[in-house]
Amino acid sequence: MDWNWDSFWAAISEWCANTGVKILIALIILIISFTVINVFTKRMRKRAEKKNKENKTVVKTFAYILRITLKILVVIALIGYLGLDTSGISALIAALGVGVGLAVNGTLSNFAGGIMIIMTKPFRDDDYISACGYEGTVEDIKIIHTKIRTFDNKVIYLPNGTLSTSTIVNFTEKDLRRVDHKFSISYENDFGKAKEIIKKVAEENELVLRDPEVTVGIAAHGQNSIEIFARAWCKTENYWPVYNYMLEAVKKAFDENGIQIPYNQVDVHIKQ
Repeated sequence: MDWNWDSFWAAISEWCANTGVKILIALIILIISFTVINVFTKRMRKRAEKKNKENKTVVKTFAYILRITLKILVVIALIGYLGLDTSGISALIAALGVGVGLAVNGTLSNFAGGIMIIMTKPFRDDDYISACGYEGTVEDIKIIHTKIRTFDNKVIYLPNGTLSTSTIVNFTEKDLRRVDHKFSISYENDFGKAKEIIKKVAEENELVLRDPEVTVGIAAHGQNSIEIFARAWCKTENYWPVYNYMLEAVKKAFDENGIQIPYNQVDVHIKQ
C-alpha cells in the first residue's frame, strides 16, 4: 500500500494549526501564570510579615497554601482550554487519592497537627521550647514538621502530629523568668549569715530585677547539711548569665566568709 504523504502532511499541518497552537499557548500561559503567582505570593508574604511580625508562621503557611491553590486552578483552567476529557482524569485522581491516603496516613496526621499548632500558637519562631524529649530554639514551623536548633547547634525535625499532642514547655513566651538555686551549708555555719550573703550576691548583679525582689530561705534540713533556696527574677534573655553568675559568685562569697559546703563523708572504724 502506497503511503499518502500529502494526507500525512496535511494532518500534521492541521494538528499544528489547531491543537499544537493551543498547547503552545497553554505552556506560555502556564509559565507566565506560575511566575506571576510566585512573585505575587512572595511580595504579599513580606508585606504581611512586616505588618504582623508576631504571626510570621501563619503568614508563611497561608502564602504557601494560596500559591499551591492558585497553581492548581491555573492547571485545571488550561486543561479545560485544551478541551481534554476530564472524566478519566478525575477517576484517576480519585484512585490515586485513595492509595496516597492509605500510604500517607502519618503525613495526614502531621498535617492536621501542623494546622493545630498554627491555630493555637503554643510557640512561634525564635521561641525556646522543650517537647518530645528535646529542647531548642524554633527555627521554622512547616505544615508537616517543626525544625528546632538545640543548644549545641544540632537541628531536629519534630513531626507536628506528635508535637501537637505532647506537652510543650515554652521558656521564652513570657518576658520574665525566675532563676532558682539551692545551696547547701554545714550545720555548724550560721545559716542567717549565709542567707544574707546569697541575697547580697544576687542584688549586686545588675541583671537581677529588684521587683519582684530576691527571695532567700531554708528549703530543707538534710542529713548532712542545711539547704537554702534562692529565687531571683530577670529578663528571659538574661536567664543563663544570671544562673551561671549565682553559682560562681555564691561559691566565692562562701569561701571568703568561711561558709562550708558539706559533702558526703564515710567514717571507718578499725577494731583491733
